[in-house]
Amino acid sequence: MPFADQNAFQRFNRSVRRDFRYAHTPEQADFLTAVEESSPRRVVELKKDAVLYRAQLGHDWREVEIAPEEFERVECAYPAERMKPVPDKVGDGRVNAKGILCLYLATKEITAALEVRPLIGSYISMGAFTLNRDVRIVDCSDKLVEMFFRFKEGDWTPEEIEKQVWTDINVAFSEPTERADGALDYVPTQIIAEVLKRQGYDGIGYKSSFGEAGFNVALFDIDDATLRRCGLHRVKDVTITLQMADNDYFIRDDRTPDPVITDDGPSEPE
Repeated sequence: MPFADQNAFQRFNRSVRRDFRYAHTPEQADFLTAVEESSPRRVVELKKDAVLYRAQLGHDWREVEIAPEEFERVECAYPAERMKPVPDKVGDGRVNAKGILCLYLATKEITAALEVRPLIGSYISMGAFTLNRDVRIVDCSDKLVEMFFRFKEGDWTPEEIEKQVWTDINVAFSEPTERADGALDYVPTQIIAEVLKRQGYDGIGYKSSFGEAGFNVALFDIDDATLRRCGLHRVKDVTITLQMADNDYFIRDDRTPDPVITDDGPSEPE
């Protein structure tokens, strides 16, 4: 079953947030069937011993001897058991619901670090994991389309519709999470993840919003990867690029706001 049209995910997203979440409507069921039937075209295999990275904000402590029988506590990376999630502490995520284990990894150290949203000066425990076996994941980032593709005029082919819908799905998975996000923000992607998990896939891959080179990999079985190395890092700097999200407003001499549209595009950096 093909997707109904290029806006299929947008309607599914609104519907499971606002209307029906557990008892799926016929339209929701059709969308998820289309996800199931199109997912085999996006399967990639990651080979055993492939290296992936996981970052955790914070650090542990260890004692070092600075003089005979005199010790001092210094920062060190978290122990191995802290670098994997545990059931009673697992909260909602883009891929997993609360209480369900999922191992979030990245293809690059810098991607893993940025995904935890560190501040300058933060300590990060960075672990390198290797896969214990070959795993099959659904790569949501495959065959993405540009933003303006959505404004294509004329009839869309089924292939173009599929690419647009999976682009929207990838964006939903890769959208940076805020610390104040609630469980509702994760519902659409959690449902899609469970559909893919039920099909027997080992995980999901999606593009990172932090940089062009990094990808995220979420494994459904946390035992599919083993921690091989872990070290402590401190964030030296963070680069930020601003994108205009709304028009400026201006203050008149009488101190009242005057919303004036001066440009319909982002401002140029100074």
